[in-house]
Amino acid sequence: MARTNKFIVEYAEKFKTVMDFDTNKPPVITMRRFIRYLKLIDDRRIAGMIQYPLEEIIVIAFLAVLGGAENWEDMELFGKSYRKWLKKFLKLENGIPSHDTFRRVFGLIRSSQLEAATVAYMADIIGRLKKVLKINNTDKRHICVDGKESRGTGRKRDTSEEIRNLQTLHIYDNTHGICLYSGAIGEKTNEIPVAQNILGSMELKNSIVTFDAMNTQKRTVAIIREQKGDYVGALKGNQSCMDEEVRAYFTDDVRTKILSKGEDYYRSSEKAHNQLETREFFLTRKVSWFEDLGQWSGLKSFICYKKTMVNLVTGMQTAEERYYISSVTDVEMCADAICGHWGVENRLHWHLDVSFNEDGNTTVDRNAFSNLSLINKMTLSMLKLCKPLFKHNSIRSMRKQFGWTMAECLANVLNVLSNDELLESLTISKS
Repeated sequence: MARTNKFIVEYAEKFKTVMDFDTNKPPVITMRRFIRYLKLIDDRRIAGMIQYPLEEIIVIAFLAVLGGAENWEDMELFGKSYRKWLKKFLKLENGIPSHDTFRRVFGLIRSSQLEAATVAYMADIIGRLKKVLKINNTDKRHICVDGKESRGTGRKRDTSEEIRNLQTLHIYDNTHGICLYSGAIGEKTNEIPVAQNILGSMELKNSIVTFDAMNTQKRTVAIIREQKGDYVGALKGNQSCMDEEVRAYFTDDVRTKILSKGEDYYRSSEKAHNQLETREFFLTRKVSWFEDLGQWSGLKSFICYKKTMVNLVTGMQTAEERYYISSVTDVEMCADAICGHWGVENRLHWHLDVSFNEDGNTTVDRNAFSNLSLINKMTLSMLKLCKPLFKHNSIRSMRKQFGWTMAECLANVLNVLSNDELLESLTISKS
């Protein structure tokens, strides 16, 4: 059956044939390409008073984050520690900026422009890798919509002057490991129109979009269908009547019939942390009974997801059920999308909080914090692409290795992202 696109898996398999790169060769080509994208960002500083070129500040910040930097002071220290090596591809006519300069400049950059530059750069890299490694997966791309709270950004809690933690909406390409959009939102309910606006500007052909119950809205699914995409949306309290009706439909008899036919049933299980987890998915294409069917664009199926967990030590068993709507009738694809939606939490939000310590960052300037987070997200995407090069490939251990042997690691990683260097290595490995 069709599944959502597994680019990262296929890429990692093909990459095993690649040999080591020349670690004495600075990654000039790849860095120049990155700088070309950064040239599209407006420099909002006062002309005639600019001491450090904008692209140099961003490049140093990016490399510092690769090496484990978590704040502005770390960036300054990194720059001073690697100044001689950085001069191989940066002019650094006025030396390394201070931590105050990093913070101030990041507070001035338009987040939309920095995001456009970093996303375009990563998309360019992935396009080049696909071409060189001859990856042409035509399965659906998986897009996740989800919000995140940055816990270190709030101020004066439990007072009349309380400033809430920064809320950010993410549109995440789970297929390629790229965050396509990061937008600060005010109140949590503001997430809905922001998501609709962004999805309406995207090309969603051959994509499946997943979202939580908050974004299960008639207008949201209509926009996705207008953009030629498919969707799987969760049901919960905000669509309480619909949730209750779908829940009532999936009686034991209905599920037994689906199970006996097998066509619209999918099951998977795995053991982890002394627990056996079994996932069952029951899909029905019989949706004509639903009174509001015409108001939900492209609605073709309802899904019942049942998760059963057994503690292998105590024998205790727990179970939960969730319900979804979808424009897709392939139960395996729906199951893959539902499970894959957790990727935005496990592969993006968790790493931002833990691997990059965003919850510990107390930067007051929210624009500066948002821009630093964009650099973190680009770094995370790049590290995922380069995991095959590392023996110990947790994100945290990879960043530590960068910090300890920056020149060698960076030459390896960024030369991988240059199609010329990769082609040369592939040629050598086949000879």
